[in-house]
Amino acid sequence: MALGPRLDLRQSQSLVMTPQLQQAIKLLALSNLEVEAFIGGALDANPLLDVGSEPPAPASDVAEMPEEARRTTLEGSPVDQLIGEGKAGDDRPLDIDAGALDRDRDTGDGERSGPSSGGGDNWASEFRLGSGEDGPGIEDHAAASESLAAHLEAQVGAAAGDPLLAGIARYIIGQLDEAGYLHASVTELAGDLGLSAREIEEGLAIVQSLEPTGVGARTLSECIALQAREADRYDPCMARLIDNLDLVARGELARLKRMCGVDDEDFADMLAELRNYDPKPGARFGGEPGAAVTPDILVTPRSDGGWDIALNQATLPRLIVNRGYYVELKGTCADKTSRAWLSEKLTDANWLIKALDQRQKTILKVASELVKQQDGFFRKGVAHLRPLTLRAVAEAIGMHESTVSRVTSNKFLNCPRGTFELKYFFSSGVASAGSEGGASAEAVKAAIRQLIEAEDPNAILSDDALVELLREKGFELARRTVAKYREAIGLGSSVQRRRQKALAAVR
Repeated sequence: MALGPRLDLRQSQSLVMTPQLQQAIKLLALSNLEVEAFIGGALDANPLLDVGSEPPAPASDVAEMPEEARRTTLEGSPVDQLIGEGKAGDDRPLDIDAGALDRDRDTGDGERSGPSSGGGDNWASEFRLGSGEDGPGIEDHAAASESLAAHLEAQVGAAAGDPLLAGIARYIIGQLDEAGYLHASVTELAGDLGLSAREIEEGLAIVQSLEPTGVGARTLSECIALQAREADRYDPCMARLIDNLDLVARGELARLKRMCGVDDEDFADMLAELRNYDPKPGARFGGEPGAAVTPDILVTPRSDGGWDIALNQATLPRLIVNRGYYVELKGTCADKTSRAWLSEKLTDANWLIKALDQRQKTILKVASELVKQQDGFFRKGVAHLRPLTLRAVAEAIGMHESTVSRVTSNKFLNCPRGTFELKYFFSSGVASAGSEGGASAEAVKAAIRQLIEAEDPNAILSDDALVELLREKGFELARRTVAKYREAIGLGSSVQRRRQKALAAVR
């Protein structure tokens, strides 16, 4: 076969996305606050964009433009022209097949582990000491004005008279974790600084004398002991109790009482004192204040029994094209380069306005369907949350599943029951005798929590008992499924709950 050049005609299909369409899809996945930041950058980059008090009307804006400006605005692909002319077909230019784009991926929430002290961790998490079982509340982090390191370093100068010890203390402060614990050993610190172990111990003693009491501890037992000494309660009996926190976690009260050599009344006082100590003294401080969640969608009930669904306009500036400034600039553009630049800015401005307008319509359409599907939740609570998938919503509103996924990412809905992430309303279903489409996993978790919170301390419910009680409520679940849901909401097994309630009963 002879080799040589030749011409071939081939026919193929491909999806070409314009930069404007890519921008519109990117905006769809952003929250209102992120869109507000994006708009701020666009206002700085485009002199034709301006913030207006009235809602923009993209189609009329284009129609009122001079013929040259209108022709420039509608240049580009057929998709550009259709949208510019208002013929996008069911107003869905952002809805495209997921095969052309990367799908959104959900990421699992990680859990941070606390300091280890031979069983003391479990005691700290089970019995709600100090600031709570999960550390300080959101409001504590939000109110924090300085980090733990800054708070401690401000005290070092007064606590350490020797400059060398002050330097050692500051170095140790830099090694503390966010809960205030020191994980490095004295030997390691001595090797890092080229000092003796005695000097490191003296610097550590300075750190442990700072406020909040308990920082600089290497184990949970040492942290609690420091606080007991500060409260002048560290007697031999309390010392033995603190040294055996693993027995406290296992609920071996009778053995502990014998080890401490105290009667029932004194033992109850010691446990009460123990509960008042903070297992994570540094957690009340934070590097940066926690930001409050700003809802993107507002749902309010109407007098006729329906729902008003609107975007949170407080976080969405309204953009308009400054036509007067465009005409003024056009009169000063004498060369071809200047006119091309002005036309490009006009095209960008109109496209951004159209993309924002379409984003609002798409979000409202999805939110309206969510409220319709989960009407029982909004009226009666989480027990009436239905199982729902992205595909079900996408099919109901005639959009692609990937579009619904982008709409529900990083967005929050506020209703009379509180503020929820849109992803919250999507959950798998379980068999239910009282619901045609099954019951939501969130509804099952709420039922499990309710049963456990109402259980008798002398008759703790096993997972098998929970299965039977849930079956009476209409939920058909296996014991392993009940155990999985119970662990997902942070509730311990029957053995763990029995120990907790036994300790709580000791006053």
